[in-house]
Amino acid sequence: MADTFTRRRAICVMAAAAGLPLMASAGPAFAAADPVVWKGQALGASATLILNHPDRAKAEALVRRVVAEVERLESILSLYRDTSALCELNRVGALAMPPQDLVQVLEASRAVFDMTGGAFDPSVQPLFALYARHFARPDAAASGPSAADMERAKALVDFGAVRFNPDRIAFARRGMALTMNGIAQGYVTDRVVALLREEGIDSSLVDMGEGRAIGAQPDGSPWHIGITETQADRAGETVIPLIDKAIATSAFSGFRFDPAGRFSHILDPRQGSVPPRYRRLTVIAPDATTADGYSTAFSLIDLEHMRSILDRQPEVVVDLVTSAGEHLRLGRAIGTMAL
Repeated sequence: MADTFTRRRAICVMAAAAGLPLMASAGPAFAAADPVVWKGQALGASATLILNHPDRAKAEALVRRVVAEVERLESILSLYRDTSALCELNRVGALAMPPQDLVQVLEASRAVFDMTGGAFDPSVQPLFALYARHFARPDAAASGPSAADMERAKALVDFGAVRFNPDRIAFARRGMALTMNGIAQGYVTDRVVALLREEGIDSSLVDMGEGRAIGAQPDGSPWHIGITETQADRAGETVIPLIDKAIATSAFSGFRFDPAGRFSHILDPRQGSVPPRYRRLTVIAPDATTADGYSTAFSLIDLEHMRSILDRQPEVVVDLVTSAGEHLRLGRAIGTMAL
């Protein structure tokens, strides 16, 4: 392949207990509030956790809980760990007594799948695997996989044929497979937020691949999230203010299978690789799971269809740049709430 499918952004959690700043002040009032800082790996990216808490032992214990929770969720949802529950499901085609988190992610996926008319479809994995195998070959045709191979892969894409409940997950057809990459980062973010809230953290910015704010900054001002069309680009950056909201961004430029950059990781479940509609699409929602799923789906949806969905999702806002360079913000909540 032209590139490997890895997360390039650093993951960061900045959190503070009630009444404390995110970073220790130079002043004497906060002399005992030195933050606990952890650096390591999470979700395939460099990760930093910065936690300010009056009890250092509790802060260190909470950091350990966050790290352990991310590790636990990776063992369930990762496509890149052969021992994960998701990989086992894809190998066997069924999973008895599945982890509750996997069922919850499937339930969230079904809600976005239904609302978007199938534009969001986690069963797109056979198409992803086809493109990955094709462009991994040294003699790969620049035009992409053959029509016959495409038809065989598309015949395996149908989230409606995935049966699941708390007791069992099963595919209706042999060869089907799921990817949670379009929603799992948001789910992991929400789980980390839940842990922090349980421990009294009321001011935090959590970025586990998708971002979510707990409350406002300690001074009451919104968190400010900068978004660009590419991770390396800072020109024309859009800044989104957030209070108690989540944000997720999708862009066709994020990963390409081929050296020419014609085939993106954002795949239409009905057609495979398609020309990008938008240079960058960002969703602001009450939680990161919702924001993540819709940012994936909306990347494949025209503006008229998107507006009709947003009419039924009053708390969701979309900020996008069209392929022609037009910057738009859509959603009923614009102007009526603090993002």
